[in-house]
Amino acid sequence: MPQGKPANTRCVQLTDDNLCALFGQPERPLVCEQFQAQADICGTSRDEALILLSDLEQATLS
Repeated sequence: MPQGKPANTRCVQLTDDNLCALFGQPERPLVCEQFQAQADICGTSRDEALILLSDLEQATLS
């Protein structure tokens, strides 16, 4: 997403099964490449991760 990904917007590179279509590709954004999952951000399940990430996006809206 050349202009960045707005909060609460699904990444255009996510596949139907929520995997990154650019994983392992040189065009994958550096921010995605460097992301390290941590329990305080991702929780212990997909559902918990979505809640935590949604809360974080809402808290950091500009």
